Amino acid sequence: MPYENISDLPDAVTDNLPKHAQEIFLEAYNSAWEQYAKPEDRDGDDSREEVSFKVAWSAVKESYEKRDGKWQKK
Repeated sequence: MPYENISDLPDAVTDNLPKHAQEIFLEAYNSAWEQYAKPEDRDGDDSREEVSFKVAWSAVKESYEKRDGKWQKK
């Protein structure tokens, strides 16, 4: 299901990502949730939620990278 606020994101996201990266994650996840609503729009057997998570993490990784155990802006 889509997330309304950053505070609704899973702990794995809020406990690890800076606020701006959380905003990127939220926007990308919700966009993917809408875009991949139909199973035929997804590759393989991934669920709508799995695809949305993959898209969201990919979006975060475009601007952030993990260095010394922390996510930092590139």
